[in-house]
Amino acid sequence: MAHAHHHHPHSHDHHDHGPGHNHGHGHDHLHSHVHGTSNHEKTEELQVLATSFVDGFRSAEDKISYLRLSGIPFQKPGSDGLTLNLVDAAIASNWQIGTASPAFASRELVYMPFPGNMVSQRETMTFTYVSLSERADVDLVDILRERIESGETNP
Repeated sequence: MAHAHHHHPHSHDHHDHGPGHNHGHGHDHLHSHVHGTSNHEKTEELQVLATSFVDGFRSAEDKISYLRLSGIPFQKPGSDGLTLNLVDAAIASNWQIGTASPAFASRELVYMPFPGNMVSQRETMTFTYVSLSERADVDLVDILRERIESGETNP
């Protein structure tokens, strides 16, 4: 799993991103420069997959069949051995309005609101599973990531 990327810390060579990669997207919060492996690219790829999944789910007449065809588990093992059952799916729209990052020697965050054209919308989808003893909210991106890493879907 550990890709041998020969990045020295803080040598920000951003030429490995492919054409048309804009750095104006603001959902990076505090980890914008914590590059190790190409996790950043993988996360963006997952975000794209998740977005098209959400669009498809929205327009699907038969939501249950859509989830089945997409391989979303309806049941999964809980932490105590009881089966967790999928009872709820929620889609939320998020607009990142700005960034706030720690400042040196101050308890106030450095706050930078975005100019209007940089505010981007991002949708997240959460699946809620319940058993008699626990409730788990699972992000769609995490389900997709698990499937890609276990090799079920080849990107």
